Amino acid sequence: MQAYPHHYSVTASGKSTEHVHIHSPGLVSIESAPPAQFGGPGDLWSPETFLVAAVADCFILTFKAIARASSFEWTALQCDVEGILDRVDKVSLFTEFRLKAELTVPHGTDESKAVRLMEKAEHGCLITNSLKSTLSLQAKVLLE
Repeated sequence: MQAYPHHYSVTASGKSTEHVHIHSPGLVSIESAPPAQFGGPGDLWSPETFLVAAVADCFILTFKAIARASSFEWTALQCDVEGILDRVDKVSLFTEFRLKAELTVPHGTDESKAVRLMEKAEHGCLITNSLKSTLSLQAKVLLE
């Protein structure tokens, strides 16, 4: 890992009649548009879906690092996230992120340790640690 601080650069550009084009050095460019809830087409990633995806992605990547450091064997992890966007004091903001995580582990695995590691990943995710919203995790362990 590189020393802190880390810097991430993204450029977004758009024209009045086109979708937004998002670029970052070394990455594939993508398009975004408002979600259907805000009158957009609903068929492209939006800032809202990017944020919710970042929560899910960070949870899994954090879990991978924690599991590796703990020599914990696992097979698969799925994280479904529901982001709740609401109006608070006349301001639109995400008020909550609900994570449902299903971890598949080999038979004989200590299930309580699996849940503890998922909880540790929830608390260690830098994305959710950077947000003001409430975060809740519903963790489930599946035996193969």
